[in-house]
Amino acid sequence: MPQSSAHDGAIETDAVIVGAGPVGLFQVFELGLLEIKAHVIDSLACPGGQPVELYPDKPIYDIPAIPVCTGQELTDRLLEQIKPFGATFHLGQEVTTVQKQDDNRFFIATSKGTRFLTKTVFIAAGVGAFQPRTLKVEGIEKFDGHQLFHRVRNPADFAGKQLVIMGGGDSALDWAINFARPDSAHRAESVILIHRRDGFQAAPASVARVRELCERLEMQFIVGQATGFEQNQAGQLSGLKVTGPDAVTRVVPLDALLVFFGLSPKLGPIADWGLDIERKQLVVDTEKFATSIPGIFAVGDINTYPGKKKLILSGFHECALAAFGAMPIVFPDRPVFLQYTTTSPKLHKVLGVASPVFD
Repeated sequence: MPQSSAHDGAIETDAVIVGAGPVGLFQVFELGLLEIKAHVIDSLACPGGQPVELYPDKPIYDIPAIPVCTGQELTDRLLEQIKPFGATFHLGQEVTTVQKQDDNRFFIATSKGTRFLTKTVFIAAGVGAFQPRTLKVEGIEKFDGHQLFHRVRNPADFAGKQLVIMGGGDSALDWAINFARPDSAHRAESVILIHRRDGFQAAPASVARVRELCERLEMQFIVGQATGFEQNQAGQLSGLKVTGPDAVTRVVPLDALLVFFGLSPKLGPIADWGLDIERKQLVVDTEKFATSIPGIFAVGDINTYPGKKKLILSGFHECALAAFGAMPIVFPDRPVFLQYTTTSPKLHKVLGVASPVFD
């Protein structure tokens, strides 16, 4: 069957962006300035990516011109910024198929059966599909989403509860501090932080703060690993069995268990797309952030190149160059000019704003 008939009904578009985190959202903006229409696919149920999924209330200080904002606030601002470009979001679905066509477009299919024919693809999938590392205790998964959590969506849900937090990275320590400090609006009844060793992979200031709160008896830190659990007569999780370095197992009472072991570094289906991969990241050039397949670009934490820095700021820069790299593919007969949003009437029209008058 000819490819054209095999893909009847597919959405035809200039660009498909895989990933709706901050970098994926800003890619919409940079493409929009060049009048390239985009569809956005993400495995999560809402835009925002890692900052919203893992730490929506954690402050971010290195976004230009914004002294401080949370992950949720940054997402909200980016969504407001890209409104003029009318991007279509396809959430809660994962890309399962990417096939190059005879006309050099790409056929894309998702886990929900959504299909596209696109001239370009922009992979902004962060570390890949979100797959939190889980607690390896047999049977405990039945409490997932009720008393066992891998992320905090609403801190108020945990106020006044006996919390056990597992992990030794930034997320674990940040939430332990948030729920334990006396002035917290969401202070828990008790906070016990559990890590397999007496050492952390977190910001030194956070480590010092945890030590201080422990010394003041505002929270407790236990070295050990979870080896089992207890439940009450109602079938609720009531305690976590923790085995310490002394081989003694103790039961730690709890109302809720927060596990922050990070994200599994799996590319998921992206690993099967035929792209050059180095240490589970996509190899790109630094001229236009193109991958090894012409027409497919990679921006943000998913890519690698000499001198790569995993910062949202760096991802924003990559989006701009990737958009310009896509222009000859999307509009092969259109000359590419660098224009400035401050002075360009054309960009003002695209953005839906009035051109300023300068004296």
